[in-house]
Amino acid sequence: MTESNRYWAVVPAAGVGRRMGGDIPKQYLSLNDRPVIEHTLGRLTGHAAISKVLVALAADDGWWPETTFADHANVVRVDGGTERCHSVLNALRYLSEFADYRDWVLVHDAARPCLRANDIDRLIERLSEHPVGGLLGMPVRDTMKRADGSGQVKDTVCRENLWHAFTPQMFRLGPLRDALSTALEQGSLVTDEASAMELAGQPPMLVEGHPDNIKITRPEDLPLAAFYLSQQG
Repeated sequence: MTESNRYWAVVPAAGVGRRMGGDIPKQYLSLNDRPVIEHTLGRLTGHAAISKVLVALAADDGWWPETTFADHANVVRVDGGTERCHSVLNALRYLSEFADYRDWVLVHDAARPCLRANDIDRLIERLSEHPVGGLLGMPVRDTMKRADGSGQVKDTVCRENLWHAFTPQMFRLGPLRDALSTALEQGSLVTDEASAMELAGQPPMLVEGHPDNIKITRPEDLPLAAFYLSQQG
């Protein structure tokens, strides 16, 4: 790995996960007797290419100090924001103080604990020479329906060339920081980093990942994630 190809990770984790219900943010729910976020950070800190992981947390987060990564040498806590895009931008601005404009950043959801090392390898291998960067994803396999406000089918959407967007999403530090800043200045609360790059006229590359890289959003996702972790060994 050359100096021009350094890799950092950012994990936005200031959200509360409203769809999960309960009083504990989903990243701190128990998964195989450990908080979800510990599994996630273990995958990132355990990868040889990633120099450090920046975790964006709410100011009043009382769960983080109890995790095993609170004092980890390669994990840095930064202030989160109201929305995901604010948290990521805060982390990128902090990172810009010591990282290069052209360094790569992998932004990964705190609630995706099943990320495989070989998916990180594939992302880095496919994108390190790409002019923009890109993201892990999976082609859509099911028939897609668009509904109206009442849940009634409005029309059927052609699934050709449709993908499910996963994380990590990997882009150069400077261009991603600038794209997120511009999106927010324009009033666009983008829900992922690829959207910000798209708005900036820089189309990302999709890299197919493994389908067990699920995001925990509902209670039934926890036992599924536990199953996937057991299958991964």
